[in-house]
Amino acid sequence: MSVLEVLPLVVVMVAGPQILSAIFLATSDGWRRNSAAFVGGAALSITLVVTVVYELGDGAVGGGGSHTTLSAIVLVALLLAMVHTYRTRATSEPPRWMGSLQRATPRFSFRLGFLLMGFFPTDILTSAAVGSYLAARDARLVDAAPFVLLTLLVLALPSLTLAVAGDRAERALPRIRDWMNENSWLVSELVILFFIGMTLNNLLG
Repeated sequence: MSVLEVLPLVVVMVAGPQILSAIFLATSDGWRRNSAAFVGGAALSITLVVTVVYELGDGAVGGGGSHTTLSAIVLVALLLAMVHTYRTRATSEPPRWMGSLQRATPRFSFRLGFLLMGFFPTDILTSAAVGSYLAARDARLVDAAPFVLLTLLVLALPSLTLAVAGDRAERALPRIRDWMNENSWLVSELVILFFIGMTLNNLLG
């Protein structure tokens, strides 16, 4: 898989609470260990999901008609989710557990990275899609490397920026974190809109 092929999938993987968690951890006490543990947990779970689906083969990949029906159902669900997110934007709040990230430990960060990136609904579906895509085309499992590595790089960007830019990043990251925290509904809308684009592409393509 090329970088251009996996870039949309990476956006889906990190958009929402995933990148927000990475920013929170980069502004926490002990951010170096917390960020490294978060990325490590993410690496393990993403690789695990891709590998399991790949090894199971392409048995879950059905015919064109079933794919069309599934895509249509997904599109309707996404449109309803988009309307619901907009209508509840005034009361929208990020998950409660995000409030504890400022006091996170490396153990908690690792577990968060593992669970969030491996079992969050959009992430497990995306990782499974990569494994299924490779299996259906008789590609090598190692061809998933660009997807996994680019996803981990994006998750590591907040801490890498802090390590390189120092004080400037230390001032900027909390502002970015607070904006994303206050506008979580908008982030959700962008993720849903991205999925709608991908689903329409599947239907029309």
